[in-house]
Amino acid sequence: MVRYHDREWGVPVRRDRRLFEFLILEGAQAGLSWATILHKRAGYRRALAGLDPVKVARLGAADVRRLLRDPGIVRNRAKLEATIANARAFLAVRRAHGTFARYAWDFVGGRPVQNGWRTLRRVPTQTPTARALAADLARRGFRFVGPTIVYAFMQAVGMVNDHVRDCFRHAALRRAGRRGGRR
Repeated sequence: MVRYHDREWGVPVRRDRRLFEFLILEGAQAGLSWATILHKRAGYRRALAGLDPVKVARLGAADVRRLLRDPGIVRNRAKLEATIANARAFLAVRRAHGTFARYAWDFVGGRPVQNGWRTLRRVPTQTPTARALAADLARRGFRFVGPTIVYAFMQAVGMVNDHVRDCFRHAALRRAGRRGGRR
């Protein structure tokens, strides 16, 4: 968890495949700890073709049955079926907007929202922007994309900088946000 916090969480991501990975992992986390999902991330990559949305979109019922036997991932039928549906919806968004990144980042005006929370207790679990993005994703056929999951996704991919002000990552990610983030 420390390594994830120190190197990954909140770093702006603009590569579609990486955004898809985080969207799927955040949905898989519903009702579980993030530590559990991080522990299973390699299993997801292995079981789901590197979390390539094109390949995941091609999966069917037989693949779901196979995945339900895989201890390297969360074996929940609803979440696995949602993963496949989300891959298909993800590709539709990409066709409509050129990239999923362009679509998602437009919700924050193309730049990370720079929050300045003093304590972790002040960090919200959702925001009006997360509710708007969640509603739009759901309208487009995405599942497991409630506003809390979507806000966690936004935090993870650096659409918002929710490191508290005295965290050493806060200032570094503020600078990264000005540069536009990872591609």
